[in-house]
Amino acid sequence: MPGPLHGFRIVDLTSMISGPLATMILADQGADVIKVENPDGGDHTRAANNRRNGFSASFLNNNRNKRSVALDLKNPAAREAMFRLLSTADVFVQNFRPGVAERMGLGENAVRAVAPAIVYVSISGFGDTGPYAQKPVYDPLIQAVSGLATIQAGSDTERPRLVRTIVPDKLTAYNAAQAITAALLWRERTGQGQHIRLSMLDAVIAFLWASDMGSQTFVGEQIPQQEAASFIDLIYETATGPISAAVQTNREWLALTRALEKPEWLDDARFKTPALRQRHINERLILTQEVLRTRSAEHWLERLTREGVPCAPVLTRTAMLTDPQVVANGIVEETQHKAAGRLRQARPAARFSATPTTIRQGGAALGEHTAEVLAELGYSGEQIEALGSQEHAA
Repeated sequence: MPGPLHGFRIVDLTSMISGPLATMILADQGADVIKVENPDGGDHTRAANNRRNGFSASFLNNNRNKRSVALDLKNPAAREAMFRLLSTADVFVQNFRPGVAERMGLGENAVRAVAPAIVYVSISGFGDTGPYAQKPVYDPLIQAVSGLATIQAGSDTERPRLVRTIVPDKLTAYNAAQAITAALLWRERTGQGQHIRLSMLDAVIAFLWASDMGSQTFVGEQIPQQEAASFIDLIYETATGPISAAVQTNREWLALTRALEKPEWLDDARFKTPALRQRHINERLILTQEVLRTRSAEHWLERLTREGVPCAPVLTRTAMLTDPQVVANGIVEETQHKAAGRLRQARPAARFSATPTTIRQGGAALGEHTAEVLAELGYSGEQIEALGSQEHAA
């Protein structure tokens, strides 16, 4: 069976990560995603490093299961082809700075003139309005403005720190994919399209509120300076390598004292309740670390697991690939790309029982499907060849 979004067509005019990852999620789920790129280089990630046979890992990891069409949209004939393509689409996604799509002639009104019920998606950095709307934006800037960098530091008084992966870009992508699916569901019920506007700043602030903005929640209360409960991460050194372990409940605390053979901790007034253990978190974690340093990671993981303490090994990226839990669930797959060779990628995370997702093809070469898609739109071979010549001449 094809994926759950089989039969939906998405025209993707995005570049970099937030837009391409969003549309790849939908492509993995069966949508026909047509990536329209400038013939002069295409998506910026095509030029990224870490590459083989002309394909960068960044491009491949955000653009599988898509078809690539190269159109110079400054060309009237190419713009006409773009509008003909849009007339067949269910969704149009762009991540230009606010106002750029309109100046290109691809604003909502222009697109809706040929596709009245289309779901039109605008992804931006800071949003459509406000003093930052026209700023160029990259992930660190969103981490800075959203408060994420300060949260990562652990305290308002510490030097802010960046999360060492592009959380805003990727989080925006997952929000966009979910929103597009919701809009398609609404359209199936009502026949009406709509405009989805999503900024990276929106996505990150909403993400943070679920767990990190408790002191900002109650209006009218004085907002305290955020202080860290502890600067000690729940990563422990052992005699052979790091592990992670965490205890929350009384039951898990009892289990930890058994595993570490420290029954005397149960009589320590600092650790009698979960609230007290949180108040004295630094002392508790330091004591735990002192014990765990005495023996191997393998020893402690076996003991902690046997007693029911939540624990896991701390793995490098390479070691993760062969971890038995990862292998047992088939989370990482290998596929053959016709140019880039053997690839290793994470499979689509959501697993559908009736409409399974698949990696149907790797990231496409720039313009690889231009002739194929234009033929589907009714262009003759001569027209396709002429259009290509015009693009080249431009």
